[in-house]
Amino acid sequence: MLVALLSLLILAVGGYLLFLSAKSGDWLSKKAIGALVLTALGLVGIGSRSFVIVGADEVGHLKRVYLASDMPPGQVIALPGEKGPRAEVLPPGFHFMPFVRVLNELEFFPVVSIPEGKLGFLVAKDGIPLEERQYLAKAWTIPSAQMMDAVQFLTDGKGQKGPQLSVLTPGLYRLNRYLWDVSVAPALDVPTGHVAVIRSNIESGAKQECPDVIRTAGGRTGEAVATPVVPKGCIGVWNEPLPPGRYYLNPRAYVPNIVPTRLQTWTYKGGYTERKINLRVTDSGKVEQSEERQELPVPEGAADRAILVRVEGWTLPVEMRVVVQVHPKDAPLVVAAVGDLQKIEDNIITPVIRDILRTIGGDPKRRVLDFIEKRDEITALVEKAVATEAVKAGITIQEVRMGEPAIPPELLVARLREQLATQLEETYKQEQNAQTQRIEVERQRAQADQQPELVRAEIAQQAATYRREQLRLEGEGEKLKQMEIAQGQKAVAEVLGAERTLQLQMLDKILVVAAENPDIIKVPSVQVAGSGGLEGGAAVLGSLLGGSNLSRMLTEQPKVEADGAGMK
Repeated sequence: MLVALLSLLILAVGGYLLFLSAKSGDWLSKKAIGALVLTALGLVGIGSRSFVIVGADEVGHLKRVYLASDMPPGQVIALPGEKGPRAEVLPPGFHFMPFVRVLNELEFFPVVSIPEGKLGFLVAKDGIPLEERQYLAKAWTIPSAQMMDAVQFLTDGKGQKGPQLSVLTPGLYRLNRYLWDVSVAPALDVPTGHVAVIRSNIESGAKQECPDVIRTAGGRTGEAVATPVVPKGCIGVWNEPLPPGRYYLNPRAYVPNIVPTRLQTWTYKGGYTERKINLRVTDSGKVEQSEERQELPVPEGAADRAILVRVEGWTLPVEMRVVVQVHPKDAPLVVAAVGDLQKIEDNIITPVIRDILRTIGGDPKRRVLDFIEKRDEITALVEKAVATEAVKAGITIQEVRMGEPAIPPELLVARLREQLATQLEETYKQEQNAQTQRIEVERQRAQADQQPELVRAEIAQQAATYRREQLRLEGEGEKLKQMEIAQGQKAVAEVLGAERTLQLQMLDKILVVAAENPDIIKVPSVQVAGSGGLEGGAAVLGSLLGGSNLSRMLTEQPKVEADGAGMK
């Protein structure tokens, strides 16, 4: 300001001196030259206070101080002709404005940058006040570029003071920082496999019929849970969820609830002591049993501990697995009626599963072993009951599965011992069969090793069989021959008598022997004469044989015959 006053004073003095020089017509005098210099200095001084240079990443802001009227009370941004922060801003570059630095205070603010994945939340410091029960300004009806111009916003745009519904998307903005406060907030990212259920705090969009959420559902027992959902644009939970994607929504106007639409698995597991009775067979064949205990903690991520069911006086821990899914169209119902999946799990599904299992276990006809032998039946009952309640809350039960129930080991010992005895019996039979097979294999191996001997023995056996048959046939032939000979001898004996027949047979044998041994035949040197008997022949033979048994037998024959005749 001081520079401007001095420049004006110098300019006035120089001008006055120039006026005097012009009046006297002496332009070459020192007085005239001095007047020109003073005038030039005055002009330079005034010119230096009449321009502004704004950088490329800056926005020039003006605050009028002199030669303007005061603003009305409650007004923040000065309109043309008023003192205070001006609505106009200076873009980058050189700007010549007479006495701009004299009449105004200058400030430079950086360009507002909204990064990717973020949005800019705006608060206007001036404008039309908000209406009653309105806590966000109405959406802009003209393009954002015009509404961000403070002059347009405060005049024709009829912008409202306070938090704005419209937001800034990623980019660079030259805003009047006297009018706007900007805060950066994250944009809404809906991941794959999820939807965003929007709870709107304002009415937006075209005029439409918005229901009274207080009377949405009657709330009678057994009916579906009350669902205060409204059409898109109304205040409340919108009945249209947003699919996966990125959305630049004002976080103060629209509160998102991300709901997963993928399959969710809730497990009820652990939290009890597992007991087992182990059986062991000793070398002597006796069965010994021992008890084993193990604490099973609740796994991380499990919905809850295993469900304890009372059956026949026994406490039975039952592990369950429930697979659920929220369809996108049902997501608003889940958010409006219950809140989220965790609340559905804690407040609806878990109590229903516990109740139905305890009801099943409390049936007088139910036995503990039914949880093994009839597990499909029990699982079907649980799934049916849980599915009915889940539909009321907007979720779908895909499947219910029962884990391995922790049956008290005392109830299984008898069955285990029976199974073990059966298996031992089968084992012994298998071992016996194995030994039998081993013996057979060894026998066949030994037989294979003795195969040459066996072949020879078999051939000998066959030869003996043939020989035996041959001898039998020969014997039968000899038998028939002897029978025929006997018949002939019998006929001869009947004619000649027994004794003569015997002598003939003996003579025949002797002749056979003599034929086979011709050396024993000699010429007799003794002549014998006698009766017509065989005494002569015998005597000859006796001389030949020299006292052999045959000779004595032949010589003794006449004595026998003579004795027989004397007896007669």
